[in-house]
Amino acid sequence: MIEERINDDMKASLKGGASDRLQTLRMMRSAILLEKKKDASIEVLPDPQVLQVLTAYAKKLRESAAEFEKLGKPDAAQKLQGELAVVQEYLPTPLTPEETKSLVDAVVAELGASSPKDLGRVMKEVTARAQGRADGKALSELARRALGMP
Repeated sequence: MIEERINDDMKASLKGGASDRLQTLRMMRSAILLEKKKDASIEVLPDPQVLQVLTAYAKKLRESAAEFEKLGKPDAAQKLQGELAVVQEYLPTPLTPEETKSLVDAVVAELGASSPKDLGRVMKEVTARAQGRADGKALSELARRALGMP
């Protein structure tokens, strides 16, 4: 389980004195605990939900780092990139652009989608198959192109 792995890595970082890594792991654990509070009956969050939480956290870090770059604060952006690297250790490897395109094309072909009206069905299926390994914005853009939308 990912949650248990994070807890174990937190202990190892604490013992090893890796304070930056420890801080990031604590933030990840905090995000997981917030998600667990939504349903009090959950003792250990299932891996798919943990991946959703970590993916959202990684997206926030990515966006914040980009903002710091725009504002001319490379030190802060670099720190966030370091945090992002720690979070990405727990995420599945992302799909390459070629794999993403072939996934979208396969779903469009399987569903027989041909018009913009089919975008919802295509996106639902593509998102399910990608399992958090591809950016939703990129998936949407590829699906729109495949359906002949601008």
